[in-house]
Amino acid sequence: MTTLFTSYRLGGLTLPNRTVMAPMTRSRAAAGGLATPSMASYYAQRATAGLIVSEGVQPSLIGQSNPGTPGLHTDEQVESWRPVTDAVHANGGRIFAQLMHGGRVSHPDTTGLHPVGPSAVPALGEVFTATGPQPAPMPRALETAEVPEHAQSYASAARRALDAGFDGVELHGANGYLISQFLSSNANLRTDRYGGPIANRIRFAVEAVAATVAAVGGERTGIRLSPGVTFWGVEETEVRELYTALLTELAPLGLAYVHLEATTDEEVLVALRRAWPGTLIMNPVFPLGPKQTGRDDADHWLALGADLISFGRAFIANPDLVERLRGGLPIAPVDEATYYQGGDAGYLTYPAYQYAG
Repeated sequence: MTTLFTSYRLGGLTLPNRTVMAPMTRSRAAAGGLATPSMASYYAQRATAGLIVSEGVQPSLIGQSNPGTPGLHTDEQVESWRPVTDAVHANGGRIFAQLMHGGRVSHPDTTGLHPVGPSAVPALGEVFTATGPQPAPMPRALETAEVPEHAQSYASAARRALDAGFDGVELHGANGYLISQFLSSNANLRTDRYGGPIANRIRFAVEAVAATVAAVGGERTGIRLSPGVTFWGVEETEVRELYTALLTELAPLGLAYVHLEATTDEEVLVALRRAWPGTLIMNPVFPLGPKQTGRDDADHWLALGADLISFGRAFIANPDLVERLRGGLPIAPVDEATYYQGGDAGYLTYPAYQYAG
């Protein structure tokens, strides 16, 4: 019988359990997008996860969305990540880097560059900057000839990720960032081969994934998707058809996995599970909602055909989450005020479960 604690073969890796630490922005990187010793400790503390997916890592400077996030586009960034991946491996863990291009969800105050997107349509809401939230700026629409270089940026960062010691990469195709913007029917108003009908709107995602597979291999490449998501003002029409078409195009590439968020109806998610022939990671709880993923949610989705289950906020406050789930121990609540504040408080200060006596 498959449980959260059954081992699983993922590409060239043997995962000791089916829990995945989901990617979560923590904004603790040093100037220049460098990883830090505290980040090494943070991820090493959580190395009992079957797989860790890192926070979003920008594949280029123009792809940086938030201040304080790390990169994988310079040699110095690669060097800074090696102690992190070494620490995870020393503790028996496995770690993929999530490659996140923010597209229009960025600001010149963060990068010194004007954000780009599929079309000149601004994100809805305020974006984070070093001086506080500011209205999302109008992005510059990418010229057709420019689009492939942004697809290739994921591949270049993936090569650097392997140089830095990561076991693989996950492309962030979710939550209103660049890949999600191209999939969208209101952020993407293009009339060239990257816009309009579904076959065109999925093209950027497919090209980015294919370039990454060519660079590091399918068994080291995953993608995260959020069908029907409305974050940052994106909208998607024909959600089931859109994502079925995308998964059909991705299937021949031999990916390590697809990572789905519960951002649409369960019926649609189950249909996408059936449409995807490979490994599926399921994040069962709506992101940023009030509920944390628990054991019941995990078991529900394992029964529906998911192979692995990702946990987000529960991993922040519970570095020993796997042991707590296995033993039916209490899951500590997270202090949301410390999500992005920097420093080690609310980052390295959550203890493992303390047994009485």
